[in-house]
Amino acid sequence: MAEKGNPANKVAIVAVPFPAQGHLNQVLHLSLQLASSSHGLAVHYAAPAPQLRQARARVHGWDDKALLSVQFHDLGISTYVSPPPDPTADTPFPSHLMPLWEAYTADARAPLSALLDELSASHRRVVVVCDTINSFAVEEAARLPNGEAFPVSCVAVSALALHIDTGHRLLRENGLNHAPLETYMTQEFLDYASERARASESILSGAGILANASRALEGDFIDDLAETLAAGGKKLFAIGPLNPLLNTGSSEQGRRRHECLDWLDRQPPDSVLYVSFGTTCSLRVEQVAELAATLRGSKQRFIWVMRDADRGNIFTDTGEGETRHAKLLSEFSKQTEGTGMVITGWAPQLEILAHGATAAFMSHCGWNSTMESMSHGKPILAWPMHSDQPWDAELVCKYFKAGLLVRPWEKHGEVLPAATIQEVIKKMMASDEGLAVRQRAKALGDAVRSSRNDLEDFIAHITR
Repeated sequence: MAEKGNPANKVAIVAVPFPAQGHLNQVLHLSLQLASSSHGLAVHYAAPAPQLRQARARVHGWDDKALLSVQFHDLGISTYVSPPPDPTADTPFPSHLMPLWEAYTADARAPLSALLDELSASHRRVVVVCDTINSFAVEEAARLPNGEAFPVSCVAVSALALHIDTGHRLLRENGLNHAPLETYMTQEFLDYASERARASESILSGAGILANASRALEGDFIDDLAETLAAGGKKLFAIGPLNPLLNTGSSEQGRRRHECLDWLDRQPPDSVLYVSFGTTCSLRVEQVAELAATLRGSKQRFIWVMRDADRGNIFTDTGEGETRHAKLLSEFSKQTEGTGMVITGWAPQLEILAHGATAAFMSHCGWNSTMESMSHGKPILAWPMHSDQPWDAELVCKYFKAGLLVRPWEKHGEVLPAATIQEVIKKMMASDEGLAVRQRAKALGDAVRSSRNDLEDFIAHITR
């Protein structure tokens, strides 16, 4: 708790997310948790204007009033090209976002510095919680006489632990396969991350690490990484899940309920497959057709988010993705009327996963989606695309034992036929093996929801 005469509300927290949806979302959830705590913390969320608008428009699990508890600041950056994704590219990595990321890393530092100077002059302590790739924010915090920084890891703790120790004992003990994240990224991004974003330096320079992690899921990895960091005088706070834990059938107060939730209300319990591949993944036209054939032929109840990856600025989107699938969508919707629903816009994923009618989640295995699914007890049909997703799929299927692999990353250049996809869906939804996986996911969800996280310890540390 804060010392007498130095109230906690004289501590300012500045949250600095990396400008990609999964990162914006996790850091906004953290900001809202900190602002809604009983400690009277002043929380500031800083990002370029389009990403501020994006984060606020897409956040789920909170009412509109909660957003008023956080102060939002525009980190004005240079204009950048915002091309559409290329589903036919050799690699599924979202290289079309590079112009945004380059402009952000080059230009966000100056406006952040001005904000931090202003807060430093009027607060006892300024605490920067920033994405691990935002090393400039860690450096700006260190410049302040009363500043400190805690990088936020938006990937699994195990991914960090394995970055430090590539031959980790937990790999051997659990029969896990791990390839470095670099395997699943482009050289262009690796050069950017190491030379301009200097991602690895933020962890070395920060006061500790905040992780969207739960001991119920990664306890052994958390303990191991905490011990490694402690040797260097740094703390690890496992503060996940950052996403709100919704009750079955719950709805956000003050927000219009999405029509898909009304549709879910009419479906039997544990009967619907939710299909979504996140905001940085785009399927080829041929793969979309095979997935459509799968859902049409299986008679499986479903909600399918059929959309392409985000542009750098989502508000310049001209709808090419929807146009690309327009003919197929029109026919498919008629053929599956009553059985399923297709969403081409933004979907309330948290509420879908919390709903009692939802049985399983076919996912790209981004860490945000993985944590949201596990914390609501929903198993995953894993279809990893890039970055940390192949490792998350390995965790889900082999370590958590709460998922089934649809397509290994090594086959990302191939079009997966409908029969293969349908076989995995049938295994998950209508076999003894699938039942065991679903039960395991439910047990993990209960464990995550009942386990204590380190958020209060973190707040006590920064308000000391």
